[in-house]
Amino acid sequence: MTGVVIAIIVVIIVAAAVAYMVMQRRRSEHLREQFGPEYDRTVEQAGRKRDAESVLIEREERVRKHLQIRPLADEDRERFGAQWGDVQSEFVDDPPAAVSNADRLVGQVMSARGYPMGDFDRQAEDISVDHPDVVDNYRTAHDIALRRETGDASTEDLRTAMLHYRALFESLLESPVEQRMQS
Repeated sequence: MTGVVIAIIVVIIVAAAVAYMVMQRRRSEHLREQFGPEYDRTVEQAGRKRDAESVLIEREERVRKHLQIRPLADEDRERFGAQWGDVQSEFVDDPPAAVSNADRLVGQVMSARGYPMGDFDRQAEDISVDHPDVVDNYRTAHDIALRRETGDASTEDLRTAMLHYRALFESLLESPVEQRMQS
């Protein structure tokens, strides 16, 4: 009788361990799919997969529960698109001003979508939830824009910043639903 009870307990423990491992694997797969390259970046930054996944889950919950990210109205999308065309045209004559204006315009689009403005690192984290494939573009472009302010960015760097801003800009013009359907 006691042997049967011990066997049942062992089976329950093994089943619970297997269920836990399956849940962990599903969570990791979800986060890897949701965050794409941002997943690997966060794991590298955190040092441990478990810590990184906790960070990403907290980030996802913060955006979903506390921010009201919304798609742009068609007229806003058209207006921002026209402004982007002006910024790109400006690059020919004044690359530093174009990068500054691209940074400003991306910020306006983010604000119109409902992303809080202020701390850059928090903005990048928030963007990573719905736009994980271009958040690194945002970081790179922002870094170049900061270097531009101190005169440490070449024209080629500024061109690179414009390309990165454009990728983020185009992604922001789409709605989160459209983004998820394309993934």
